[in-house]
Amino acid sequence: MAEEIKDEETKGAESEGEVKEEGPKAEAGKEEKPLDKMTVLELREIAKEIPDVTGVTAMKKDQLLSIIKKHRGIEEEKPGGKKIAKIALTVHELKHKISILKVDKKSVIEKHDRKKATILRRRINRLKKRIRKAEKAA
Repeated sequence: MAEEIKDEETKGAESEGEVKEEGPKAEAGKEEKPLDKMTVLELREIAKEIPDVTGVTAMKKDQLLSIIKKHRGIEEEKPGGKKIAKIALTVHELKHKISILKVDKKSVIEKHDRKKATILRRRINRLKKRIRKAEKAA
């Protein structure tokens, strides 16, 4: 009787194994995942199939992506993000803005409005950072 139970358990395990084998077959029929989501190994396999491409094993992911996208005729997508129109200000103009904000900050502190004072302090700090970047770039 114990042997019969073991036989049933092994049959159940075999049937589960058959289900698992069908899973990858079903996935193979699906479309492949986007290039950006692929691993370097997967991208290398695709790049090896492209004629006139050498040194695939030494390439990094961004290089592999650009080659594969060129071969397939896919345009490179530029990073989106926020489109903010930045007005290029000189260091002198930025310093002038800081002096105006400092005067405003003093008046706000006298009125005991901590929230507005904090906002003005942060604006001043951001402008100072912009000045440092402008001076570093020049």
